[in-house]
Amino acid sequence: MSTVTEFNLAEAVAVLTRTPATLDAMLRGLPNVWVRCNEGRDSWSAFDIVGHLIVGERTDWMPRLRIILENGEVRPFDPFDRFAQLRETEGKALERLLDEFARLRSESLAALRQLNLQPEDFLRRGKHPALGTVTLSELLATWTVHDLTHMHQLSRVMAYQYRDAVGPWSAYLGVLQCAGHSAP
Repeated sequence: MSTVTEFNLAEAVAVLTRTPATLDAMLRGLPNVWVRCNEGRDSWSAFDIVGHLIVGERTDWMPRLRIILENGEVRPFDPFDRFAQLRETEGKALERLLDEFARLRSESLAALRQLNLQPEDFLRRGKHPALGTVTLSELLATWTVHDLTHMHQLSRVMAYQYRDAVGPWSAYLGVLQCAGHSAP
């Protein structure tokens, strides 16, 4: 099997559609040690990750897609506040966040389908405030890999809670050796 390198909307949507249910299955009803604890310092908990995905759903992916379609490179994307969830989720229950994320993702994917994007649309360009020129297909591929990045982060932060409890088996548990791969 070869490495997938070319963007395919149907394949991306297949992943994007599953993220809310995956998070729900992994997190709903778990004790706080699994959902509210982090890896120390300024790291995020599972709760924070879900909040971050909600903020992205509201302010990043589809708004930026619309900017590309309506303005191209003329209007740069609005900067994304990667830490907005720390303010916006305060006092909320995880179950509420999971429900909100599922609703927002469903709305985003319905709006995406309604656009009926054609192959030539994927080449349309926008302007990222830090990265410069990007294409619509790169934005959509990034949305997909962003979900997967945070699923990886989620499993890592959860595993971290038992880093000492596993004893010598930690040598065999790659998730405990991972230092993280998200941007600072």
